Amino acid sequence: MTENTPAADRTETVHHCDVLVVGSGAAGMATALRAAHDGLSVIVTEKSPHFGGTTALSAGWSWVPGNPKGAAATGDTRAEAEEYLQALSGEYYNEEGVAGFLDTVPEAIDFFEDNTSVVFSYPEKAPDYQMDLPGARLGGRAILPSDADIRMLGSRRKELQPYLSSYTVFGYMPQVGPDMATILKANQSVKAFTYTASKLLRTWVDTALFGQPLKRTNGSALMTRMVASALDAGVRVWTSTPVQELVKNDDGAVTGAVLSGPRAGTVQARLGVVLAGGGFSGDAELRKQYFPHDANGGEHFTPTQGHDGSSARMAMAAGGRINADVSSPGSWAPVTVFKDLVTRKQRLFPHLRQIGLPGMITVDKHGKRFGNEALSYHDFGRQMLDHMKDEESVYAWIIGDEKLMDKYGIGFAKPTPIPRQLFYAADYLVKGETVAELAGKIGVDAAGLEATLERFNRDAVAGEDTEFGRGSTAYNHFRGDMDHKPNPNLATIDQGPFYAAKVQMGDLGSFAGIDVDERHAVIREDGSRIPGLYSVGAAAVSVFGGGYPGYGSHIGPALVFGYRMGRDIAELAAESGQPEALKRAMEVGA
Repeated sequence: MTENTPAADRTETVHHCDVLVVGSGAAGMATALRAAHDGLSVIVTEKSPHFGGTTALSAGWSWVPGNPKGAAATGDTRAEAEEYLQALSGEYYNEEGVAGFLDTVPEAIDFFEDNTSVVFSYPEKAPDYQMDLPGARLGGRAILPSDADIRMLGSRRKELQPYLSSYTVFGYMPQVGPDMATILKANQSVKAFTYTASKLLRTWVDTALFGQPLKRTNGSALMTRMVASALDAGVRVWTSTPVQELVKNDDGAVTGAVLSGPRAGTVQARLGVVLAGGGFSGDAELRKQYFPHDANGGEHFTPTQGHDGSSARMAMAAGGRINADVSSPGSWAPVTVFKDLVTRKQRLFPHLRQIGLPGMITVDKHGKRFGNEALSYHDFGRQMLDHMKDEESVYAWIIGDEKLMDKYGIGFAKPTPIPRQLFYAADYLVKGETVAELAGKIGVDAAGLEATLERFNRDAVAGEDTEFGRGSTAYNHFRGDMDHKPNPNLATIDQGPFYAAKVQMGDLGSFAGIDVDERHAVIREDGSRIPGLYSVGAAAVSVFGGGYPGYGSHIGPALVFGYRMGRDIAELAAESGQPEALKRAMEVGA
């Protein structure tokens, strides 16, 4: 069977719809919600047994400058957003793509709040990641979803993508903001301990009674609300249903797909297929081609869900290509690789915040710091890659002392009173009674590490990092402990024993991706559209040119461009000259 085999010649079940969406994360569900709102019939296929994708694992923020409430509260302007994005992207600035994004933000956010169960919160402060650039803002651009009750999904609640267990606090997923800030102080105040205990108790009781926590936070809450709204709108959401290949007609237009799984058969999609199944950071062969640090396919560890390159490979098989004309092919997130205590299987902890807390640094094998640890995970990852571009392997070590472990811990290694033996046994944490002993255990130059700590400790006492400027911006402070003085990001590392956790390169998705035009139609090498084929979300090349502007830099564009795709797909299909598409577009009044 080939991808050009006419659907009529197939013996499998044939399903019919107007729009086939491949992938059930934010981009795919946004497409489905808007298309269904316009009266189109939509099928969403998800290869995993769970819907929600990486969005359901994430913090759930959306970076959407110009959203009506945020702009009104802060006075943010479009000109400032454009200035910031241009400074961030440099030579990779996509003026047309950014214009389409900013044009659509207000309409998209209003749509979700007015026509779906999605409810956003608008934090007063959520600094852009590079506050030193012109046009950066302290708040108003990044928004987050309100908590949700998973029972909104009815009988399908068990199909929601589970939390990334290594990132929970004994099963509870804190919401970024005051919730997380309070839980981080559970071992420092009675009030915080009581608050945390109540959250954990509810989580454990719900899990015992219902098999999962009922209260969903972060990206899990966003996907609960989006999928529930889609189901209410009549969208068919099919999990455990991989797409095997796309189907094209004699004119080369994509008209559907072949499915496997419990609904094996062919889908005939009159208006086309939208690839929204994530990026390619989980595909070792594509990483070899596009991630310079991973030339052998084994030097990168992704905590993403479903980013296996399947969308990219389908697009390429249909005549499309990967666009890697970006400053960074991935959105970097340094991770620690460790072992599950029971199964001994590999687990990952993405270091998205912890390295910016006071009292820890990150060093190379020579014991030297190489950047500002309080930058965003993406920007710190870029520093790490740049510093180690000539090394055989890319890795570093987070270093802390007894004070740090007592107060904050190191990522997955929780602070006192949690027994540290758990984290030694998991091959996550290494301990040395002295700096020299620790350096010997982790293979780091002891003299270099001792000199680094001596300088860092002097700076921490003074409250100024003279080497890399850590703690010099509002965003740096946001990643630290605002109650710590004189600098929220600096504290001495001088009380033994000393501790280390290894960090290697990971990601939150790829920025290189399927090449699309300004309306997210998949294009060929010559720039012409492939009729009936579209791509949004992390599957498509990033509109930000490989830059990471702020909280939710994947989800914001996913929501906005997914919404616009659902709004415009009938029009785009009609433009391509597909008779069936044109007929259906006229029927629904597109």
